Amino acid sequence: MEKRADKGDTLYNLRNCAYMEDFSKQKIMYPNMTKFLPFYLDNKGFVQNDKAFMITGKNIAYLTAFLNSSLFKYCFLDNFPELQGGTREVRKIFLDKIPVIQVSEKVNFEYEKLVLTVQQLKKKQLPTREIEIEIDKKIFELYSLTEEEKNTIGFVEIQ
Repeated sequence: MEKRADKGDTLYNLRNCAYMEDFSKQKIMYPNMTKFLPFYLDNKGFVQNDKAFMITGKNIAYLTAFLNSSLFKYCFLDNFPELQGGTREVRKIFLDKIPVIQVSEKVNFEYEKLVLTVQQLKKKQLPTREIEIEIDKKIFELYSLTEEEKNTIGFVEIQ
């Protein structure tokens, strides 16, 4: 009988989870299927199940703001396959194709304050539109959009 190397420490943990420490890092959490494209900045070490994904790395707050922005929704909504009931499948293979501007840690910190404020307000079911528009404007500037492009995109809210 051969001893398996992929067993965990308990009966229900059959494999070593190589990314287990990623759950404790700051990360973006998002569902694999959604109507709303909600990307959540987690700095509390939440753990999720197999119906959600996470992104770790540098400048995660900015990336969260970008993925929740009107620019992202306007330009890339059609890049995610539509499923039954109007939901979309948000998988890494589709996200990998999206060009994202790299920002400094200083810029990331500015977005972190805004994103966390939006999340706190949403948790309390308070309005967030003004802050979300502020984030959109900052992202439009980063991408050097013209006034015409900004007006064409506007504020995209998926309900």
